[in-house]
Amino acid sequence: MSTDGATTGALELIVIVVVVVVKIGIIVYVCNRRSNMRKDPYVEDSRFIPLTMVKFLDDMERERPIRFTSQQLRIATENFSILLGSGGFGTVYKGIFSNGTAVAVKVLNGTSDKRIEEQFMAEVSTMGRTHHFNLVRLYGFCFESSLRALVYEFMINGSLDYHLFKSKKGIVIGFEKLHEIALGTARGIAYLHEECPQRIVHYDIKPGNIHLDSKFCAKVADFGLAKLCNRDKTHITMTGGRGTPGYAAPELWLPLPVTHKCDVYSFGMLLFEIIGRRRNMDVTLGDSQQWFPIWAWRKYEKNQLNDLMIVCTIEEKDEEVAERMVKVALCCVQYRPETRPVMSIVVKMLEGALEVPEPFNPFSHLFPGGVSEGGDSLARIAWNVDGFCWSSSEVVTKSTVVTGTPLMRRYEITMASD
Repeated sequence: MSTDGATTGALELIVIVVVVVVKIGIIVYVCNRRSNMRKDPYVEDSRFIPLTMVKFLDDMERERPIRFTSQQLRIATENFSILLGSGGFGTVYKGIFSNGTAVAVKVLNGTSDKRIEEQFMAEVSTMGRTHHFNLVRLYGFCFESSLRALVYEFMINGSLDYHLFKSKKGIVIGFEKLHEIALGTARGIAYLHEECPQRIVHYDIKPGNIHLDSKFCAKVADFGLAKLCNRDKTHITMTGGRGTPGYAAPELWLPLPVTHKCDVYSFGMLLFEIIGRRRNMDVTLGDSQQWFPIWAWRKYEKNQLNDLMIVCTIEEKDEEVAERMVKVALCCVQYRPETRPVMSIVVKMLEGALEVPEPFNPFSHLFPGGVSEGGDSLARIAWNVDGFCWSSSEVVTKSTVVTGTPLMRRYEITMASD
């Protein structure tokens, strides 16, 4: 009996040893595999990436966006063969992942690696921290020596400018839907300004940066110029010119303080183009209608908005909403930032939840007599969530005004460029 017991004990010991050895082998294999996966391709690539960028990428990997490899994106985009569009900050290609998810891959370009890195960090740090129905969703990014790219959700109906200015190719959108697009855009900007942990200023609100999903819901996109701001700072430090001529607020190219209200101004200019379904500057039209915003103001001032409704082919059932949109646009493009409403108020006015106050002439600075001061204090109280001192500018950005037709030179208007 004692011999059998010893034999059984020895067998049990052998089994235990074998199991332990097998488990250790599995653990070593898994660890080696994970180590190899981490080395490919990032360790090799990190030799060419500045330490600040490596730290930034590590921080972002702990956030929501996924880090893709260049190989994954080349496969998804069929080697970048399906071009969606291009602009000053990159070229966009369509891609489809193996699970069927359609994406828009924006390959960044610039005049220098530093500029590309600035664009990359602006977009990833902005979109990686935001989650709102009216903002384009960032799925992930790629940052390798051979490829800097951002991976966004694919917007099947493209950008708003395609439908506003290229109606022969795009779907003609009804005015009720255009109002919804304007409202959705306003909600997206309001979220950036007032609901994010850090205020985000977009700097480039325009139809080309408003994308439309399968139901034509508006989503704000392209954050290559965006800037994160602390809420306790009333003014923004500028290190270079921002925005698109024709949409950029006056303070971006004049010696005036820069705040988040520059986005409000750009939204107002966008709203005019939605109302008119045309570019604000159209040199093919008669002198009086070449610049739509000032023509709209003159019609409003003379109580002749019915003429605008006819020219813009707005049906009678939509006239009340259209008039409200005109008044909101005029409020948004006021010359001085503190007389413009904050975006949450813009949303309520477009919804009809707040009555739109009678706007002052936003173009009085273009005529003898200068900027109208009347009602400024009332506007501050009614429209500003957090007021500021007008004279405490930190940094001023200046740029040259591009001249065009005599009318454009008279009103210091610059052509919008995509």
